Amino acid sequence: MSELEDAYRLDYFEEEGFTRQECASCGAHFWSRVERDTCGEPPCDDYAFIGNPGFDEAYTLEEMREAFLSFFEDNGHERIDPYPVAANRWRDDVLLTQASIYDFQPLVTSGETPPPANPLTISQPCIRMQDIDNVGKTGRHTMAFEMMAHHAFNTREDAADDYAYEGEVYWKDETVEYCDRFFEHMGVDPADVTYIEDPWVGGGNAGPAFEVIYRGLELATLVFMSMEQDPDGEYEMKDGNRYSPMDTYIVDTGYGLERWTWMSQGTPTVYEAIYPEMIDFLTDHAGIDHSAEEEELIREAARLSGYLDIDEVEDLASARSQVAEELGVDAARLSALLEPLEDIYAIADHCRTLAYMLGDGIVPSNVGTGYLARMVLRRTKRLVDGLGIDAPLDELVDMQAERLGYTNRDTIRDMVRTEEGKYRKTLERGSRKVESIAEEYATRDEPIPRETLIELYDSHGIQPDMVADIARDHGARVDVPDDFYGLVAARHEGEGASEAAADRDDRLADLPETDRLFYDDQERTEFEAVVLDVFEREDGYDVVLDQTMFYPEGGGQPADTGTLSTDETTVEVTDVQRRDGVVLHRTDGNPGKGEFARGRVDAERRYSLMRHHTATHVIGYAARQVLGDHVRQAGAQKGTDQSRLDVRHFRRISREEVKEIERVANEVVTDNRPVTQEWPDRHEAEAKHGFDLYQGGVPPGQQIRLIHVDDDVQACAGTHVSQTGDIGAIKILKTEPIQDGVERIVFAAGEAAIEATQRTEDALYEAAEVLDVSPEEVPDTAERFFEEWKERGKQIDRLKEELAEVRAAAADADEVDVGGVSAVIRRMDADADELRATANAIVDEGAVAVLGSAQGGSAQFVVGVPDDVDINAGDVVGRLAAQVGGGGGGPPDFAQGGGPEVDALDDALDDAPDVLRAIRNA
Repeated sequence: MSELEDAYRLDYFEEEGFTRQECASCGAHFWSRVERDTCGEPPCDDYAFIGNPGFDEAYTLEEMREAFLSFFEDNGHERIDPYPVAANRWRDDVLLTQASIYDFQPLVTSGETPPPANPLTISQPCIRMQDIDNVGKTGRHTMAFEMMAHHAFNTREDAADDYAYEGEVYWKDETVEYCDRFFEHMGVDPADVTYIEDPWVGGGNAGPAFEVIYRGLELATLVFMSMEQDPDGEYEMKDGNRYSPMDTYIVDTGYGLERWTWMSQGTPTVYEAIYPEMIDFLTDHAGIDHSAEEEELIREAARLSGYLDIDEVEDLASARSQVAEELGVDAARLSALLEPLEDIYAIADHCRTLAYMLGDGIVPSNVGTGYLARMVLRRTKRLVDGLGIDAPLDELVDMQAERLGYTNRDTIRDMVRTEEGKYRKTLERGSRKVESIAEEYATRDEPIPRETLIELYDSHGIQPDMVADIARDHGARVDVPDDFYGLVAARHEGEGASEAAADRDDRLADLPETDRLFYDDQERTEFEAVVLDVFEREDGYDVVLDQTMFYPEGGGQPADTGTLSTDETTVEVTDVQRRDGVVLHRTDGNPGKGEFARGRVDAERRYSLMRHHTATHVIGYAARQVLGDHVRQAGAQKGTDQSRLDVRHFRRISREEVKEIERVANEVVTDNRPVTQEWPDRHEAEAKHGFDLYQGGVPPGQQIRLIHVDDDVQACAGTHVSQTGDIGAIKILKTEPIQDGVERIVFAAGEAAIEATQRTEDALYEAAEVLDVSPEEVPDTAERFFEEWKERGKQIDRLKEELAEVRAAAADADEVDVGGVSAVIRRMDADADELRATANAIVDEGAVAVLGSAQGGSAQFVVGVPDDVDINAGDVVGRLAAQVGGGGGGPPDFAQGGGPEVDALDDALDDAPDVLRAIRNA
């Protein structure tokens, strides 16, 4: 019996006549108003709504979303706008938004900040990569989906003072009642709905939960998040860990928009209900046309497709055979009928996923969310090509982007086209690698392992079915797991996640937070303070003051340096760090606890850092203006001589784009626009400015500091100038790719920009002096010299070839007979190019060439063999090189090698005829 059984006994169930029952098929416990043998969920029950819609009328996605949100608005919930699908825009522990509760983690669910409304309702776009292998096959799984939800955030009465919200809004009884009432609102008899007990566990939290089933389809999940992991906890959950009640308790519901829409239409699969236009387009362009009998078979198979969940079944082929057996048809015929349709369903879903990802500014790359976007795009491309659909992929993605209302559709299409080009090049390089691996495993008579398949995909982008095709041609086997793409996604979904540092200094626990004076006046560099405590370290002292003007390192901005002085001593401040609100000043001496100290910040260094930090904001703003709104910060580091900003972008930044970014940035500077700060409520700031606020990371707390540089607004803790004109000037020094999908912009600001420009001019003037021309003439002169140099190189190559032909023509004196084959054996002390050219010329005349050289201080050999001569050049070079203390080799027709013993060169050449005869007769 479940330890949580009492948690499921609700007053509402008793009042409404529900009873707790056990499924005769799967053993799950569920609640229902009527007596039932089974729980209602496949495979215990089949779908009962296909061809028999479950609601009073059919709804589109848009209509169903509005019906849900309006119902909960009418019942006291505030509607809030959805968040992006890239959850790493506001949190650092996950990549993609997989549920509506992700919007409120970790700050709201922990009680650190209040929710934007309480209670609230939302329809949140989500992406679950773990469902990628189920898409198209089960009839109900979509990788991209909207989770309609209502949430309530509660705290226990005895702990309310410790959290940003207090009291109980509503809990389990009201949540189930809302669910019942919404079903009734849609025309459903509540007696047909079952509530299956299914405890929820995730992210260190847990709680009782219900799966809500109607006509065989799970339409909602009601989670009551109320416990946290505790080794001494009273409840053991299904993950094997123990849990205890926590002070906050949260209603976390999820109603799948797509499934509710599907239920209203009763189509064979969810895909016809949510992608009708696109599926018609794809089937038409793929040339798929079914007879009436085939369409009926497809509908019957859809009714049983609940058996095909890859997460549940042991083998997809066996599950498909079970469906075929129930329908009384051949499994191969059923697969041939369904598989092209499954690919079409997957293409439609994947294109919607890509529209969400690229539309929300995710740039395809080889890490994090960019990797996941690339994986989906390449899989989609493979499916489109496999079906022979004669429509560009960027057009298919754009169909979904238009439907979703994205305004950056040109950029989305550009990203898709750019990625397709990269994919083609990747396949050209990777296919040779697959051939080599296939030959190796064919020799071993072993299948190519799963890990090798994943590595081929990760490193070379080679899809598993392509590996299987190549392997088959080379006599090797491949067993592709049904959940292959889910396995690949699982490798990368944790990337970018970070854990809060566990290191805490207990000695700081009793100290008050340091008053940070630099936010009051960022240009002030002198102040007075009291030394609250001093901690001795191995390399100095950590000094804690009651207030400070010293900026602690953070947000890519280095710490201030300077001095602290008392009546007795002056110490150097070499570093500043902030820990739990307390600012630690690393010094080279002890100013004395309780002393009154005068602080002096290095003003020149501070001002240079302020200029560069504000310039970083300006460069980011200019890059978005020039390259597109998808550009987001991937990292930054401010300095005094130069700074860098890493931005997410899908191709190299051109020279023309660099010039335009620099022009826009300096226009902001010369306009002398104000740089201001404010401390608004987090939710108000997010509602007004969106999650692009968090370019440099997500700050904690209910109030966040915003820096306004004219139209650019970012959450930022750094120090800034008060007017953009104070920056002086911005000079972009260089751009470079630091990883796929991330471009680095290196720049200088203020005096550093002038110095950088002067260094470039100095180099130009030095070049002009060497070339004896004016600086303006340097580019043309350099180009002319380069062309002349290339032409001289070509002329030298031609002369070498002519010389080689002359030497070859005069080779009769060095020619020997090797069992009826002519061979020219000669020492000619020339460079490698001449040796190769001469050997080729001799081979063209039909003779074997064996040439030796001592140029460069070592013995070298080149051997060339005509195609019709059965002598292996690599073997010849190997034996000759061994005589001079070295080695070498190559293919049968041309090889080279050598060794350090120059004195043995002539003896080796003397032995060459015997070596040739021995190898030919071997």
